[in-house]
Amino acid sequence: MSDATSKPSVQLPPLRPAAGPGRWHDVELLAYKQDAEAPFRDVTRQVLFADPKLGCEWRYFEVGAGGHSTLERHDHVHAVMIHRGRGQCLVGDQVSDLGVGDLVFIPPHSWHQFRANAGEPLGFLCLVNAARDRPKLPDAEQLSQLRANPAIARFLDS
Repeated sequence: MSDATSKPSVQLPPLRPAAGPGRWHDVELLAYKQDAEAPFRDVTRQVLFADPKLGCEWRYFEVGAGGHSTLERHDHVHAVMIHRGRGQCLVGDQVSDLGVGDLVFIPPHSWHQFRANAGEPLGFLCLVNAARDRPKLPDAEQLSQLRANPAIARFLDS
């Protein structure tokens, strides 16, 4: 007897070779977000693996030089590895410099954002739960509270 959940959602070849920095053959380059309410600049995403048997998605994001991801928080966690370039990230109340190989853990309910503010693109692999809640953006008061920290204010203005 066959169990429908035991089959992958998409039959993937055993190998999808790299097609260049931050690109893989047969992996679609997607818009970062569809929601105009979520501000970001120059970000793309690729879903590398998404299979019900995994229970998670492995994604790749690339932020163009001078770009940034959305400042947001949510209930789910992220596990991130920097794949290419340099930049900075905000997680909670800490701003950190980033380089290739660095690992970033984003706990639930933590404000976070990635910025390619080092003059080059910033690419990162991101592991998240397949079922996750929608991100929440900061309101004016929350943004003001974040900006009260001089390091965060500098980061948001970079």
